[in-house]
Amino acid sequence: MAHTASAPNALSFRDKFKPVMISGKEVWGIVEGGKGIGATNGATAGAFAAAGAVGTFSGVNPEHYDEHGTVIPYAYTSTTRRERHEELIAMSTQGAVQQAQRAYDIAGGNGRIHMNVLWEMGGAERILVATLEQTRGMIHGITCGAGMPYRLGDIAAHFEVYYHPIVSSVRAFRALWKRSYSKNKQWLGGVVYEDPWLAGGHNGLSNSEDPLLPQDPYPRVAEIRSFMNEVGLHHVPIIMAGGAWHLSDWEHWIDNPEIGAVAFQFGTRPLLTKESPISDAWKRRLLTLKEGDVFLNRFSPTGFYSSAVNNAFIQELRARNDREVAYATAPDEEKTHSIPFGPRNRPIYISAADYSRAQDYIAQGYDELMKTPDDTVIFVTKEKALEIHQDQVDCMGCLSHCRFSNWKDHDDYTTGKKADPRSFCIQKSLQNIVGGGDVEQNLMFSGHNAFKFAQDAFYDHGFIPTVSELVERIRTGY
Repeated sequence: MAHTASAPNALSFRDKFKPVMISGKEVWGIVEGGKGIGATNGATAGAFAAAGAVGTFSGVNPEHYDEHGTVIPYAYTSTTRRERHEELIAMSTQGAVQQAQRAYDIAGGNGRIHMNVLWEMGGAERILVATLEQTRGMIHGITCGAGMPYRLGDIAAHFEVYYHPIVSSVRAFRALWKRSYSKNKQWLGGVVYEDPWLAGGHNGLSNSEDPLLPQDPYPRVAEIRSFMNEVGLHHVPIIMAGGAWHLSDWEHWIDNPEIGAVAFQFGTRPLLTKESPISDAWKRRLLTLKEGDVFLNRFSPTGFYSSAVNNAFIQELRARNDREVAYATAPDEEKTHSIPFGPRNRPIYISAADYSRAQDYIAQGYDELMKTPDDTVIFVTKEKALEIHQDQVDCMGCLSHCRFSNWKDHDDYTTGKKADPRSFCIQKSLQNIVGGGDVEQNLMFSGHNAFKFAQDAFYDHGFIPTVSELVERIRTGY
């Protein structure tokens, strides 16, 4: 069968692909990407570690269980956001501790176990610290991105675990090193370079980089290695994340002095394993994706770019954002046409060209106007307006800053801006899809290489491997 056949030149690649020191132990340079909200858990992380690689469970709202092992849905009883935020932190910590224990038990002392934390998630530091306090000896490393986690090195050093910051440029790592990480050099276990054009989930594109013009990762990673060598980090591996599928495509990176010690992170391929907790419908959808089906967008309430399957959920967001026009509260030279806004039908003013568009939107049933923080309005149906409003009301503070609900997890607990209806409740959608919700109507994060499931002979006839089988296949270079 195709999935058991030897890959071309597999033996020669195996000879070249040697173990790498990661988080204090020599392991295969294969790292499970730490996808959030239950898409990686203790079962997958433990299986990767058991196979001699690095398993990563998500500390971003991980599943938690009752005494019978039944998943307890995230549900909130409090009436205020701040109180619901405290409930979220308690549930997330309980889940992370349970996932760490599960991964540790499955690994059987093999490989390494990492916990992934989104620095921009609400209460990130509190959840991380509380989890590490309760799991001493179970977690070997912390990976952390989506922000500038200056405190990460101090936290890791305190608990004597390794830390692996996720960056997308030498500039980001240099800033982290000079401000913080140089003080905790001995616990820096690796630097994860996450390609901002190819990786799934949230991406670290800067304002100076064009989302439509991807850059070759090699010179960017070589630049990071050059700086690492300057500051005495020759031995610390770089973990290439985003775009890794067949390692034979990256053979020129291995044993290359410009790159140095290197490992590869796989975020998309582990979704299609028997241990993967995502739904069967999600797995089947992955097998049908075509090139270009993954869309780099900026709809996330974090404000970051992110990559997701261009399904009905994303298409509705795209259409919602297309139905946007600038307005003023009083007429001016450009904005001369009035349209009624709100329950009192107070006039707002838009341009003549936008007035024509607005009439078309209203005629199509998008007759509810919602203001954004940027002096614009979007046109949606009444049903969608009610859904957006309810999601904003139900906010539980899953992010440190949320543009969708205007929540902030500290100080005065508000971003100071209007809630933005052009975005969406990310926790709601991700929990829905991981819990078996409609794969067309919820956010489906994915790397841009997901179309290769349909092209790779390993997955012929809908074959879904175990994690162990996937690790063995990756080691062949294919």
